[in-house]
Amino acid sequence: MLATASDLNGHQQLIEALRRLRRALPGDPGFGDPLSLSGPGGARAVARVADRFLDHKPAATREVSLGALQVWQAALEKMGRGRGDQELTIVFTDLVGFSTWSLEAGDEATLVLLRTVAKAVETPIVENYGQVVKRMGDGLMAVFNRPDAALAAVFAAQDALAEVNLNGYRPRMRVGLHTGTPRQMGDDWLGVDVTIAARMMGLGGDGNVMMSAATLEELEPGTLDELDLAIRPWRRGFFATTPNGVPQDLGIWRVWRD
Repeated sequence: MLATASDLNGHQQLIEALRRLRRALPGDPGFGDPLSLSGPGGARAVARVADRFLDHKPAATREVSLGALQVWQAALEKMGRGRGDQELTIVFTDLVGFSTWSLEAGDEATLVLLRTVAKAVETPIVENYGQVVKRMGDGLMAVFNRPDAALAAVFAAQDALAEVNLNGYRPRMRVGLHTGTPRQMGDDWLGVDVTIAARMMGLGGDGNVMMSAATLEELEPGTLDELDLAIRPWRRGFFATTPNGVPQDLGIWRVWRD
């Protein structure tokens, strides 16, 4: 009997049927996939924990369990509990072309550069009352209580980074900012607003600073003039689609030193 249940749990046709059912359920059908970034913090964190206990092999019980969490996630969003209750400006940074450079430079030079970059970038964040949430190789995520402080920190970090020169290599940093109400789980912040901020950074291309309209709207009057900054609306290419994870009606701006 136990062998029969085990065989049924691993039956490929049953697993595929349950996966199709999950796609019809409310919520994110990618729930439990480590590459899926959508979803509110609470349910997402539980899914990550649950996924550690569930066998990574395809199984019917795994799909049923994740399906239940998926529906819970959708219910939280519908009740407005998928977001936090504190407005924050989220910042993501990333070095342009770092991976290619590090492969040629080697581990020792890479570590020297990362330490130097961390000091250059993180010092202005702390000085502007931001919190470094996590470091991600050549980038980081930080949060600020005020968008004007976040913008000041970003360009102070850009200025400090411009002074970094390691054996002729000058790193460039792309940055994304978005203001919203992410959900805090322990020492991390999760949710759709975090995903949007990461997407803003992804649009930064060759070292640009990208900011959502939500951040622009919350800036103190005169902030751009005070920081000598200029902005321009970002326009996607004619055949390009809206970036994944970004609302279609969200305005996106490129920011630079005037």
